[in-house]
Amino acid sequence: MKMWSALLISMFMMAPVVQANAQNTPCSKSMGGVSHCQNGKFVCNNGKISQSKKVCS
Repeated sequence: MKMWSALLISMFMMAPVVQANAQNTPCSKSMGGVSHCQNGKFVCNNGKISQSKKVCS
């Protein structure tokens, strides 16, 4: 019983860490990252404009 309690407690402690790492960023994955900012929008390394709602400066 103590082992299950310890397992459950450790899972609850890890949940916020996993959630924080799952956040998306502009131009993530296949877009290649952010190249530069143009008119408040992120331009990705592949040349496309990011669909992000964030505003860059």
